[in-house]
Amino acid sequence: MAVTSMSQSSIGDFTKYNRMSAVFGALPYASSYVVIAGGGGGGRGVAGAGGAGGYRSNVFGESSGGGASAESALSLEAGTYTVTIGSGGAGRSGSNGNGVSGNASIFATVSTVGGGYGATQDNAGGAGGSGGGAGEGALGGGAPTSGEGFAGGNAPNTAGSYPAGGGGGAGAVGVTPANSTANGGNGGAGVSSSITGSAVGRAGGGGGSRLSGTAGTATDGGGAGGPGATDGTAGTVNTGGGGGGTHSGDAGNGGSGVVIFTLPVQATVTFSGGVTQTSAIVGVNRVYTVTETDPGSTVTIG
Repeated sequence: MAVTSMSQSSIGDFTKYNRMSAVFGALPYASSYVVIAGGGGGGRGVAGAGGAGGYRSNVFGESSGGGASAESALSLEAGTYTVTIGSGGAGRSGSNGNGVSGNASIFATVSTVGGGYGATQDNAGGAGGSGGGAGEGALGGGAPTSGEGFAGGNAPNTAGSYPAGGGGGAGAVGVTPANSTANGGNGGAGVSSSITGSAVGRAGGGGGSRLSGTAGTATDGGGAGGPGATDGTAGTVNTGGGGGGTHSGDAGNGGSGVVIFTLPVQATVTFSGGVTQTSAIVGVNRVYTVTETDPGSTVTIG
């Protein structure tokens, strides 16, 4: 019987898939991905916040980090590929100092850079996928990685309430406090993706601290800053969010990264031991979300 009509969603799925693969469901398989590194940890001592982990995506119609367009199509032959989830960097605790930068996430040929650390007073933020926020008294937010994120916020070099810079996010620069009496800098926004079937924002920067009063806020998995002795909030796990800075509490850890990728439902996929993942069918593809890996973890596609 001839097909006389198709639903709009079916046409969209077929058109999207046809852009990436000449033969439906045949090797090499077309794969869409979102790969996010671990976020940076916040600093302590009127300190800046951690930057978000680097964000790369080739999902049609969406964005990569740093304002970049979606990357080119990825075709995967049958074989074994590296998959790594980057851990978030530790937030500073116990004594004043910088946080720790996040760690890289990897899927096949796609690697992302961990988020930059949040800096303590008079220190510039750490460079990373997105840069960490500067500590009070320093002008420099951390530099980002092109195509993965944005810079961390600067910090005023004047006395007052000592606000620190927000961590950079995949979708926006970390906020620089306007003056010495401003709130701590908010974290930069992340990037939203519907690769799993619904829109989710990830890779937001953390919020900068303040001597007292109001510290910086955060979205898309970033952790809020802590004023005074209040602890900074950790970045949300598996979002690559940056950790919030603090003055005299414990700074927030960066959130771990995540690897999300699609393959046609016909593909055979096997993960090595030590991989934590889930999968779901979305349209003509199965979407795999990898949330934890051991060193040397792999995925085998056949």
